Amino acid sequence: MAAFVKAINAKIRAHPMLNYVCSTHFWGPVSNFGIPIAAVMDTQKSPELISGQMTAALCIYSATFMRYSLAVSPANYLLFACHFINEGSQLTQGYRYMNYHHWGGKEELAKKGELPKVDAPAEAKKLGDLVEKAKTELKK
Repeated sequence: MAAFVKAINAKIRAHPMLNYVCSTHFWGPVSNFGIPIAAVMDTQKSPELISGQMTAALCIYSATFMRYSLAVSPANYLLFACHFINEGSQLTQGYRYMNYHHWGGKEELAKKGELPKVDAPAEAKKLGDLVEKAKTELKK
């Protein structure tokens, strides 16, 4: 059995494309692409939901790993693309955050009557009801 696995591995590693697809240089960035996909999708949500601290942390994270992806040998261009997209998305989110919270965006929306209205006590009650329902389901 070990010889069979060794033979299959040698066959895969002999083919350059299969060797790349079976490497961490491919699967690391592919699994990491969830972060920029989520960031791009979040650009359609209300700027009220953006966390300034998390956005800043993700900007630093992506800038660091863009540099790292080119510094490793061989350079990992797929990882670079992943972090390049994330950096752009996070900078967009950072601009939206600053515009909404610090540059008058919230006040402008309030004047137009477009400020999102969230009834916090009602939302908290809904969440509490869901927790209680989940607890009773677990006890069954």
